Amino acid sequence: MKVNVISRSGREVIKGGLELNDSATVDDLQEAIHKRTKKFYPSRQRLTLPVQQGSKERPVVLSSKKSLKEYTNGNSNDLTVVFKDLGPQVSYRTLFFFEYLGPLIIYPLFYYFPVYRYFGFKDERVIYPVQTFALYYWCFHYFKRIMETFFVHRFSHATSPLSNVFRNCLYYWSFGSYIAYYVNHPLYTPVSDLQMKIGFGFGILCQISNFYCHILLSNLRGADGSGGYQIPRGFLFNIVTCANYTTEIYQWLGFNIATQTIAGYIFLVVAAYIMTNWALAKHRRLKKLFDGKDGRPKYPRRWIILPPFL
Repeated sequence: MKVNVISRSGREVIKGGLELNDSATVDDLQEAIHKRTKKFYPSRQRLTLPVQQGSKERPVVLSSKKSLKEYTNGNSNDLTVVFKDLGPQVSYRTLFFFEYLGPLIIYPLFYYFPVYRYFGFKDERVIYPVQTFALYYWCFHYFKRIMETFFVHRFSHATSPLSNVFRNCLYYWSFGSYIAYYVNHPLYTPVSDLQMKIGFGFGILCQISNFYCHILLSNLRGADGSGGYQIPRGFLFNIVTCANYTTEIYQWLGFNIATQTIAGYIFLVVAAYIMTNWALAKHRRLKKLFDGKDGRPKYPRRWIILPPFL
């Protein structure tokens, strides 16, 4: 079988194409491209079928485990694929580890060290119980995130663009510094003891629920991330499509009820906006995939992310 590898502009990426066995898979093709180019390792490649010029249809992305014959449209001796360089890649575990490590390290610096002297505050700082509990809550959250990254989550995509490491770290690290600065500030005014207990109590309940949601989602996939899209069921997923995002948002609401800072509420609004967009996209995708036709199950009626609002 001959495979012609071209760019989106029609230029040959591999001069003269590649000769592969008739039983070759997309994985084999990606390895062959890597062997010829050296630079483009498999996770850096995106291979699609050509589309007619002017067509508005989305190109078919080649699935790594499938046989190349499945994409030949009856012509088993010749195949043309369109190659796109996705750029340098890192594993999702690496990405998540570094984005969560920053807040885990940065927040305690504002609690334990006299950093406020560099901002002009010379007096001895009084530490309130709510600030101590906020430190424990914060560190527990991000430690949990890192442990889930290595021992719970199963990723359908092995890698992410390297640029996402810098973007995500900027987001998490800057918000971590912003919130830590105000919660541990020498002029911080604590809320009442009752409000603190209600906020942290509700937040911890949501953190535990969030962990269980991640366990349920992990069980939908194989150890290698295989399994495709499935209807999540059980626990809060019987009510909400994205219960993991719901519990994530509400756990930060609990933190903010207990600490009451503008920085914390800004983070809550931004995070809720981002996760709401993710949830809307996933809800639409699941409803489209599970439409009740041709033997497919019909997606049940559920809230999307924030009952009773959305």
